[in-house]
Amino acid sequence: MNYKQALSAPIFEIISKSAEQLGFDSYVIGGFVRDFILDRAAKKDIDIVAIGSGIELAKRVSKNLPNNPKVQVFKTYGTAMIKFEGIDLEFVGARKESYTQDSRNPTVEEGTLEEDQNRRDFTINAMAISLNRATYGDLLDPFKGMSDLTSKCIKTPLEPAITYSDDPLRMLRAIRFASQLDFTIEAGSLKAIKDQSQRIEIITNERINVEIQKILECKKPSIGFLLLEKTGLLDYIMPELTALKGVDEVEGQKHKDNFYHTLEVVDNISNYTENVWLRWAALLHDIGKAPTKRFSKKVGWTFHGHELKGSKMVYQLFKRLKMPLNEKMKYVQKLVFMSSRPIVLAQENITDSAVRRLVFDAGEFVEDLMTLCEADITTKNSYKFRKYHNNFKLVREKIVEVEERDRLRDFQPPISGESIMKTFNLGPSREIGIIKEYIKESILEGIIPNDAEKAFELMLKKGTELGLTIANEK
Repeated sequence: MNYKQALSAPIFEIISKSAEQLGFDSYVIGGFVRDFILDRAAKKDIDIVAIGSGIELAKRVSKNLPNNPKVQVFKTYGTAMIKFEGIDLEFVGARKESYTQDSRNPTVEEGTLEEDQNRRDFTINAMAISLNRATYGDLLDPFKGMSDLTSKCIKTPLEPAITYSDDPLRMLRAIRFASQLDFTIEAGSLKAIKDQSQRIEIITNERINVEIQKILECKKPSIGFLLLEKTGLLDYIMPELTALKGVDEVEGQKHKDNFYHTLEVVDNISNYTENVWLRWAALLHDIGKAPTKRFSKKVGWTFHGHELKGSKMVYQLFKRLKMPLNEKMKYVQKLVFMSSRPIVLAQENITDSAVRRLVFDAGEFVEDLMTLCEADITTKNSYKFRKYHNNFKLVREKIVEVEERDRLRDFQPPISGESIMKTFNLGPSREIGIIKEYIKESILEGIIPNDAEKAFELMLKKGTELGLTIANEK
């Protein structure tokens, strides 16, 4: 089977010519081939394998390209990279690998194309297209990857137990590809992942996090997380989630299974946003429920304070997985902490002051918070489903109304601390904080509008109550 049409970009002719000049055979291999056959969006990274030195091939390609782009060399791995017209070209010499039990970093030797294909993780990633003049465009598919693409199957080229033991990261990659492509993992391969799950502990958390992020970015993330749970990998990666599994019953009273509910919420929110951090908030919004679960004979099962507990657990989880401890984490924490606020509002008669506080506390994230809460509706009762969504619609309308009137989304106090100090001839003191808090609370309660003139009048009133003297009245 010939795939010359896959090689229509001029860069492939240049690589072919460069390899010929060096006396090398060369092939495009892996994800580019797979995605071309699947008619997926063109990959921005292309792997080239040379029967010879990948580094030398990269240098020759650079010489043959306009402006001679820089070659990044990674001697440890025997690879080189060129960035050209928005594409990352990675070059490697064909190799064979051998592994030890305690590391995923192999001992590498030069090898044939067949040996290089043997070391690939899955049959669908082991296919190669020839860049050699005599066979240009020919598909080399020794492990029937094309058949597995047709049957939508994730399968390893060699014995799966060996493949996953050698490099346990491949277990996560199998699940990630199954999630991204909506493929099934072959039964023997799935069993091997389950049997080898503990081996994931030798993989760095940084590498694990990359795969989890990609699963969470999928159209339906629950596919990946259900496989992570089924294989036992989730117990090692995110025990906070597996702790939510199960339904307890006391005196005939049950609670819902918060693990499966969480996955429904993640799928729901993924229909409305590609913001991966908002998806993280959906994934973690209930993690505080396992440690706060209690049973009371009067009210049944409770999870008091799970939002606060969950927001603290977000920090611990991010730190463990080597995720960014920056504004992204704080965003997730905030949404987890506030995840029940709009739900409470939607169940009550909505007051202006309650909406003002919601908008003030959520700030620029109020829209994302509402999206999260709407995704949190997983009831199968059609009446309740419509009722809850209608209630949230009313909350949204009230938010717009309050926002237009009171401008609280990016709230800045209409009276600054400097203005208070100047008015009452004060130095730094607790009275400044008292006055600012009084003005803020008065705005949120609707006593005064978010207006500088009204706030100034209130400042004078409160200052007098505190026994302060206006500077120009001394």
